[in-house]
Amino acid sequence: MSPADLTAALKRRAAELDFGLVGACPAAPPAGAARLDEWLARGYAGQMHYIADRRDAYDHPRHILDGVCSLLLLGMHYRTAEPATAAAGQGRVARYAWGAADYHDLVRERLHTLADYLRELVPAASTRGVVDTAPLLEREFAQLAGLGWVGKNTLLINRDAGSYFFLAALLTDQPLEYDAPHATDHCGSCTACLDACPTDAFAQPYVLDASRCISYLTIELQDHVPAELRAGIGDWLFGCDVCQDVCPWNRKAPTSPLPQYQPQPALNPVDLVELFELDDASFRNRFRRTPLWRAHRRGLLRSAAIVLGNQRDQAAVPPLRRGLQDNEPLVRAAAAWALGQIGGDDARAALQQQLDGEDDNAVRAEIAAALTALDAHR
Repeated sequence: MSPADLTAALKRRAAELDFGLVGACPAAPPAGAARLDEWLARGYAGQMHYIADRRDAYDHPRHILDGVCSLLLLGMHYRTAEPATAAAGQGRVARYAWGAADYHDLVRERLHTLADYLRELVPAASTRGVVDTAPLLEREFAQLAGLGWVGKNTLLINRDAGSYFFLAALLTDQPLEYDAPHATDHCGSCTACLDACPTDAFAQPYVLDASRCISYLTIELQDHVPAELRAGIGDWLFGCDVCQDVCPWNRKAPTSPLPQYQPQPALNPVDLVELFELDDASFRNRFRRTPLWRAHRRGLLRSAAIVLGNQRDQAAVPPLRRGLQDNEPLVRAAAAWALGQIGGDDARAALQQQLDGEDDNAVRAEIAAALTALDAHR
């Protein structure tokens, strides 16, 4: 097949597989590799050490597929319903994680189907599909493939589709007919995303300090959330959509017809009290095949405690008392902070009782700080 015929056939099949955006580009060193070095040097990756550990692999797609010639960049829409308002005792989840399935599994399955189709057309073809787990600067290549521009919030934005879509790529050693790169930035003078960020995570336009981003703090961070950032988390339990929700280009973003992305009532929003009743086995049964699994039980309960602390509702004291006795120090520390934010005699008694028997220094420090805060407001 000619590159043009092969590309047209792949694009048609991709559309049948629910990819709403498709573009092709050559395999080449990404222009943003140097910016990645600067970003890492500034510490903006936080604890995401895996990026630096495989830094050299980002220099060229050949580190993912030997002999790669072309990339087919794909976007799958995930916008569905509008988020429900989180009441006291509830936490918000980012739109992409509302569904019954992990998007990695769903997108990867369709990538495999598309790769099989490519091999039907060209039996000798070598190919590999990736969805945000390989060392590939997807947004750089998506812009090169004409799918959009990288906005001030560092997300890929398409004029017709906004930014509520997953990016994936199909790499192949076959030549394709390449799309024109997207050369125009349509953010203009708008700073809505920068102004709305609750934790001031944007060091400057187009530069995200991930170590301050709510998505990082509630998903990637394996440690205690810095005290100065906890209030900014607000009612976000897992992920954050603020910089996308305020983006004008998302006002008319298309919705996904896929049932797997439709919001489960238990995730839009989440009952935080129930989370403190889950042991490891029940947490696994509930979240194993969903994006929330990535945070692990200790991370999700840490975030749940912070949300409850931000809401300052006395009804949250009983579940936080359970959290204060959890096996995980990370959970106990967050519960201690939250009880200090809520206050009251029951919270104070729980903190003092736990302090007497607590053997983890970090947790003891959080309890002591919480008691000091309560004393100051007497």
